Amino acid sequence: MTETTTAPILSVSGLCVRYGKVEALHDVSIEVRPGQIVSVIGPNGAGKSTLLGAIMGALPAIGHAKGQVRYCAEEVGALPVEKRVARGMCLVPEKRELFSTMSVEDNLVLGAYRRKQAGERDYLDQLDPVFERFPRLKERRKQAAGTLSGGERQMLALGRALMGKPDLLMLDEPSLGLAPLIVKEIFHIISALRSTGVSTLLIEQNARAALQVSDYGYVLETGELALQGPAGSLAQNPRVIETYLGLAKKTA
Repeated sequence: MTETTTAPILSVSGLCVRYGKVEALHDVSIEVRPGQIVSVIGPNGAGKSTLLGAIMGALPAIGHAKGQVRYCAEEVGALPVEKRVARGMCLVPEKRELFSTMSVEDNLVLGAYRRKQAGERDYLDQLDPVFERFPRLKERRKQAAGTLSGGERQMLALGRALMGKPDLLMLDEPSLGLAPLIVKEIFHIISALRSTGVSTLLIEQNARAALQVSDYGYVLETGELALQGPAGSLAQNPRVIETYLGLAKKTA
């Protein structure tokens, strides 16, 4: 577990998001500290993806956000997506958004495009570490991304994000649509990302898997925070057990 005395890398306070007259998020405040994995769990439609969109500055045109988003102690709420990415924020969306006709390797190289634009000579220095972390991607480096399995596509989306050397990695439902064994593998990879020093904000419906790898967690319900606390404590909370983990977890 990471020290909680360090200043947060991400601090969201009083966030409210409206789509027209519909309020999707109300007075949401969360923090992610350096090196932490923080999860936001909750049912479908709770506002989890809206939260990520607001943090990243990627809400739909009809969305309107109020509140404060601070990254590395700097207010970034007025910055466009590109400038937030340039500062080290990275979002892996639920749909992964890979270039299906391009090779695995070319998709990874595109993940370093921002660093190339910034004039970094060693902008591809993460390619070998990504292949070491994801051996299957190395095996399929010349294969079209569209021919990969669901789990491999998720690995490619994670690998592409890591090519940009982000300081804050935000993952939107990384286990969605994956078989249980693949879900276990993906979360093992997410947990191992701690060793890279990256901070991770994890949005997930699979509460059990998310809390197992997280340091801290939030429960989002109908656009508002219902619970929060250290991940281990949340996993033992009777309400979380009954609603998200299943009654059997009580005696497990």
